[in-house]
Amino acid sequence: MSVQFIKSARRGKPITWYVYAFKGGSLILKHIGPKRPKLSASHWRQIEEAIEQRNAPPSDCLRALIWEWRSRDPQRTSSPEWEALAESTKTLWGAQLDLIDARWGDKPISVWNDPRMVAKVVKWRDERASSPRSADIGITVLRALLEFGRLRGGVAINVAANIPRLYKGGNCAEIVRTDDDMAAFKVAAEAKDWPQVYDGLRLASLTGLRRADLLSLTWDNLGDYALVKTALKKSGGRRRKATIPLTDELRSLLDELKLRPRGEGVKTVLVNSRGQPWTPSGFTTSFSEIRNKANIKFETEDQNGNIIRKWKHLHDVRGTFCTLLLTEFDLTDREAADIMA
Repeated sequence: MSVQFIKSARRGKPITWYVYAFKGGSLILKHIGPKRPKLSASHWRQIEEAIEQRNAPPSDCLRALIWEWRSRDPQRTSSPEWEALAESTKTLWGAQLDLIDARWGDKPISVWNDPRMVAKVVKWRDERASSPRSADIGITVLRALLEFGRLRGGVAINVAANIPRLYKGGNCAEIVRTDDDMAAFKVAAEAKDWPQVYDGLRLASLTGLRRADLLSLTWDNLGDYALVKTALKKSGGRRRKATIPLTDELRSLLDELKLRPRGEGVKTVLVNSRGQPWTPSGFTTSFSEIRNKANIKFETEDQNGNIIRKWKHLHDVRGTFCTLLLTEFDLTDREAADIMA
């Protein structure tokens, strides 16, 4: 911290030290004595508060609402709403929040009470139509931000509340991984000598778990008849429990995964090539590299009705598993939903 110590030594006067939180900042301590004073924990807290106040954006702009919702200062906690998000969601939403800040951060928050802002938000969405999923996530984040502000009296309405989505290709029922996809992925993984990445795909296809739950699954979650895992992502405001039946195929895979080399004390079912738990970014990067090498894509229509090919994602395996539950196991929608949390 750039704490400023100023020593005053006048003839006939005692030596006096003035301590400021930073150059031009508030006075923290006035000390009389020849030695430079030592700062107590209380003084450091005052300094941190003064720096935070200096860095805080003007209270009448949208950036102040963003600052209140999400803190980047380790000394200041974020709002309960932000802290309740999964780490992966914080990362995804954080990038969109930065775009919102760049676009409107310095604008008065009062403009968000004007219904005409709906058109400006739609314009922002349309400007990003070449990446429809990202554009939709941006609207989702803006809507959550404005709702946070509405609940705290910062804005009276939420102009992003009813803006339609652009992305039309997100129906997981249409993006199913085929046996050919699995075979191609296996060949590409073996060519790279990355069997652990293929392990992740196989486990996802037999459990329907999201990436965060897949990578954090431990042997402690294994019961006699089912895998029981509390989802890290909230649904309907709470974390739901996935109870996945142990089919013969899943049991066989788990028996195989138990034989994977793993580090001391590592309890996760999936491990990387070093026998350590996967990080979300590490697994996604490796998964995408194998998927690209195997050229695993699906066909869909763009906004003009043209057929285009897009990459399949790990999350699409969740739709594959749901299809399996509804067809081969003849479960109801409710029963399938309970299994998949």
